[in-house]
Amino acid sequence: MSCRTGLHAILDAHRAHDALEARHRERMLALCEVPGDPFRRDHFVPGHFTASGFVLSPQRDALVLVHHRKLDRWLQPGGHLEAGDADIVAAARREVLEETGIAELALRGAGCFDLDVHALPQLGPEPPHEHFDVRFLFVAGSRAVQVSAESKAVRWVPLSEIESVESDESVMRVVRKIVEG
Repeated sequence: MSCRTGLHAILDAHRAHDALEARHRERMLALCEVPGDPFRRDHFVPGHFTASGFVLSPQRDALVLVHHRKLDRWLQPGGHLEAGDADIVAAARREVLEETGIAELALRGAGCFDLDVHALPQLGPEPPHEHFDVRFLFVAGSRAVQVSAESKAVRWVPLSEIESVESDESVMRVVRKIVEG
């Protein structure tokens, strides 16, 4: 199955949490239909798909966040799809491993956990564009983490304290979904 076909199936099965996430889902379905390859990181109009992993601690009381070096913000691990990714879930797993060192991940649920479309500023030679982020929820097998070259730091943040570290609405929406069960 191609990444496009697999993603379309994931999007078809996903039930949005709110009106904003429903709009993100509709925009992602439309992006699946554009000419070109919206899975490549050089597809800038309007942007391209990315994959993220929100990772709960084994005790399910904290999320791992990375202090992104270029954006200078605390975010979930995630990023661009690569040619070797078998599917978008594999891309999310790879990103988590690369950015946190966490290899033992159990996917929670059957599909994606959240959808988000967000703007990125110009970074180096890349023009401003949007990331169409397909987000999965994982549970880590341990709390051991390591910092990658893409990050300034990696840390477990208790769910009750995330807003004090990162108040981005797209992150807080995921925290609310986790807490609500």
